[in-house]
Amino acid sequence: MTLREKVGQLFMPAAFINDSEEEIQALEKLITEGNVGGICFFHSRASAATNFEGKKKIVKNEQSFNTLKNLIQRYQKVAKTPLLIAIDAEWGLAMRIENTPQYPYAITLGAIQDDELIFQVGKNIAKDCKAAGIHWNLSPVADINNNPNNPVIGYRSFGEDRNLVAQKALAYVKGAQSEGVPVSIKHFPGHGDTATDSHLGLPQIDKSKAELIQNELYPFQKLIDEGAEAVMVGHLSVPALAGNKNVPSSISKEIIKGVLRNEMGFEGVVISDALNMHAVSKNFPEKGELEWLAFDAGNDILCFAENTMEGIEKIVKNASEEQIEESFQRVYKLKEKFINHADNKAFLTDASPLNTAIAKKSITLYQGNASDIEQFRKEGFQIVCNSPEKAASFLNGLSFNNCSNVIEFKASKGTNHLLALFPPQIKPSNNFGFTLEELEKINVLLASENTVLYLFGNPYVLNHLQVDKAKAVVIAYQDFKEFQEVAQQHFLGNLQAIGKLPVTIEK
Repeated sequence: MTLREKVGQLFMPAAFINDSEEEIQALEKLITEGNVGGICFFHSRASAATNFEGKKKIVKNEQSFNTLKNLIQRYQKVAKTPLLIAIDAEWGLAMRIENTPQYPYAITLGAIQDDELIFQVGKNIAKDCKAAGIHWNLSPVADINNNPNNPVIGYRSFGEDRNLVAQKALAYVKGAQSEGVPVSIKHFPGHGDTATDSHLGLPQIDKSKAELIQNELYPFQKLIDEGAEAVMVGHLSVPALAGNKNVPSSISKEIIKGVLRNEMGFEGVVISDALNMHAVSKNFPEKGELEWLAFDAGNDILCFAENTMEGIEKIVKNASEEQIEESFQRVYKLKEKFINHADNKAFLTDASPLNTAIAKKSITLYQGNASDIEQFRKEGFQIVCNSPEKAASFLNGLSFNNCSNVIEFKASKGTNHLLALFPPQIKPSNNFGFTLEELEKINVLLASENTVLYLFGNPYVLNHLQVDKAKAVVIAYQDFKEFQEVAQQHFLGNLQAIGKLPVTIEK
């Protein structure tokens, strides 16, 4: 390859499953002319990183999986050098693609004590990636979520304890590696203690280097020592690691070459977080400048580069041959080792048995005890929920399966209430999607001292609820059918809640 072709191998522009023919042809042209090394798939332009907060309407496509497989084959055909195909599949291909297996969020996995189940999640997701023709899963999240108001990590983290995060992430990593699928631990140097979404702005972490080594960097070091193939660098301002400069970590030589390479001993591939994210993109209007700065700082792969051709030219012009060769060799070794592992003749996994096993091990009794629930059940109860249509699997088989909507329900004195809550969204913005009226009605019920609550969603929702007077509070974490069925069995006294909440709720 020429030097310019080698630089092209360092670029990983975005590919969108639901693109128009014109957009598909434009990417084919870019792959050919730029000799790009890989592509990272997203569902659609409306769902991609900076539009992720629902600013554009996302059109559903029930055929996304077949479209994805066909596009991979089409893009591979025009590539001079085989493409490395990547995707974010933290909880499965379902993170990006309809009608594909969905596994639990990391926060749910953080609640279970059986790491073999997490190994199986990593393994199954890797199998699904191979079935699609994808080589590389840009997961797992190794961030420690120690900020309950984190707008973008939260449920994507295994928890708030450094040892737990390192242990659970490692089980996931080993599962993926057992299927020959490399991982990319993210978002270095740690996006957990932030209140800003780096898709939209630049978060700042004002901690000392000693504090960061003790906590944020700990899971990354453990996973590096255990053979993680790649590290994704986030867009975070961490002055203590960046020579007291307020510069994004993704373009900081001090952080990538200094801390990650020299101090932590990482020798694998460094990939940038998406370069279209507003934490960095809005500050570099000159096309190609951000790509050059990201490469010069130490990123080997430039993910979601929006100005690939201009970036190639800038790097060819500014970088030394030795600098280009170093990154090229790391990327090419990764490709040589893993590019033939995809198997698009394979079948997608069946998530249901594993999800049932995880549901049984994760369900958590946050407040109250089994005898309280048994007595409550014997006395009789009225079922109340915020989303009757979502609660079908939880209600099915109970003595009466109709559910009063919490907005319309008027509690009568002395009545027991079984409250099933399904938060409208998984992220904390706008009270997890609950209206203020809903929260008020829910809190009135909880204050009655005759309520047993089952929460099918992000446990941080409890920070918005006055649960101290509830008879019992049970966290089921997910609203999947399997988790609802397990929650019902728990309510009926047929199984124990053995999960442990991996984060702290403010009481």
